[in-house]
Amino acid sequence: MEHITFLVAVVIVTALAFDFTNGFHDTANAMATSIATGALRPKIAVAISAVLNFAGAFLSVKVAGTISGGIVNEKAGIHPAVIFAALVGAILWNLLTWLRGLPSSSSHALYGGLIGATVVGVGLDGVNFSTVVTKILIPAIASPIVAGVAAWGATKMAYLITKHGNEKSTTKGFKTGQIFSASLVSLAHGTNDAQKTMGIITLTLVSVGALPKHALPPTWVIASAGLAIALGTYSGGWRIIRSMGKGLTDVQAPQGFAAESATTAVILTSSHMGYGLSTTQVVSGGIMGAGLGGPKAQVHWSMARRMVYTWGLTLPAAAVVAGAAAYVADRGTWGVVLVGAALVAGSGAMWMLSRRQPVTANNVNDLPQETAGAESAELPVAAALPVVPELSPELSDVALVTPPDVTVTPVAPPTTPTTTVAA
Repeated sequence: MEHITFLVAVVIVTALAFDFTNGFHDTANAMATSIATGALRPKIAVAISAVLNFAGAFLSVKVAGTISGGIVNEKAGIHPAVIFAALVGAILWNLLTWLRGLPSSSSHALYGGLIGATVVGVGLDGVNFSTVVTKILIPAIASPIVAGVAAWGATKMAYLITKHGNEKSTTKGFKTGQIFSASLVSLAHGTNDAQKTMGIITLTLVSVGALPKHALPPTWVIASAGLAIALGTYSGGWRIIRSMGKGLTDVQAPQGFAAESATTAVILTSSHMGYGLSTTQVVSGGIMGAGLGGPKAQVHWSMARRMVYTWGLTLPAAAVVAGAAAYVADRGTWGVVLVGAALVAGSGAMWMLSRRQPVTANNVNDLPQETAGAESAELPVAAALPVVPELSPELSDVALVTPPDVTVTPVAPPTTPTTTVAA
């Protein structure tokens, strides 16, 4: 019993650690567009988001019920070691995608981890695959499309209504509106994502008999999960904020307001229905829809493709890692210790790698390297080349004898610079 009590404590702490990573991984969902347009300063944005994520955790527990009594079969013999392995898979995938600046789904990482660990630790009967399809997979496909279409329409309407207005006043008005719409996204995020950790902790307590089957999360579970995701949100997650705010499209204030409004509607509706959707996918769909609805109809498709590939990999990748962790953790105490050590080592290694190219509140609005490189490649040669104030030494002799009407024209490397004589 002492071993079980200790393991339950380890699972609860690990679940709250996942909730923390969920917070900084998903801060971008609410605040990326507001930071990109300048509606909110970065530090103020994450502070507002943290407070509202905490508040949102108390508004609903339907998604928590989907996890604790929906995805897995509580009667199939789920035990703390399996849940611990699921969390390890989810955390490592979250950190890997954060390191790469990819807005993957923390929710799908958790679902994948839970499914993979349960299949290895309990068997196929431990997973309610019908619930996985109806509550996770179908919303995963439909929600970004719905959000994208809604944001596209809202953006078109915003520009249509304000096309004869004063641009400065209009931009200021939309930036003010973004403060409220981004705040609503944060509140909605708390109602959806904070509940996922509540569901994991509740499932753990049910598995050891501390709570009856199908029990709702106790108040202390709700409060601790809300606090963990709020602290993670306040820590920043600047890499993903940069990718979503500047990497997908050059978002303007009307587009940001439209994307956030559409996102809020989709998330709150889904939370009410108990769908454990990915807020990351919803927000990304909204931003792409807003980008296409703007005057330039612009989306950075290279970044969008990378994101979609990551979405597709998230659930199976987390499932594989969690399944391997479950196999080791099920061997006994030494297995749990070994999996815990791997989690600490992997997390530490990725944090150290992130320090090589840090992204902070000060440089969060710089273009990601992939996007900047793609944009540079699309520029005309004359715009892409730096202005050289002096001729190179190889041309100095030519310059001395060149008539006044000679024009020196730089061309793109690797061609050697030449001179062109006017007729």
